[in-house]
Amino acid sequence: MNLADVFTVVLSVAGLLTVFVGWWLAVAGLFPRLVESCADKLGTAPLKCFAIGVAWAVPLIFGLVGLGKFSTSPVAKFLSVALVMVTVLLALAGTAGLALRIGRGMAAATDGDENWRRVRRGGIVLAITYGTIVLLPLTLLAGLGAIVLARSRDGEKSATGPL
Repeated sequence: MNLADVFTVVLSVAGLLTVFVGWWLAVAGLFPRLVESCADKLGTAPLKCFAIGVAWAVPLIFGLVGLGKFSTSPVAKFLSVALVMVTVLLALAGTAGLALRIGRGMAAATDGDENWRRVRRGGIVLAITYGTIVLLPLTLLAGLGAIVLARSRDGEKSATGPL
């Protein structure tokens, strides 16, 4: 492995982590109440969020991968890939709440009411922790559980509107 290969891997990982932070900021900007609710759920019941995320993700992912693998229809294969991608994006949207939760713990005097600053700060810290590789699937599963809880009828009684 030469230096060019090392730079390729390092810069690819850095780019992916930058995309994560950008996704968290976009979700926080588009759906602030949802991100607030996810942050509250992850703060009060992280193990419950993780358990619900596992309960939703495992059958869904295995079912969709099985559908894509054993189906002969190109439409079914495309739909299975698309639904797996949507599931991962929803899990990342839920982890925007975790980024907000981390950012709240590192609040600065200049933040004011600008939650995006907290999401950015917490997102950078969360992205750095993904270097361990172990935390990435754990936080994605917890994020999926948080978004399921936030969107359930019991989870968000105070919010009005679709999101």
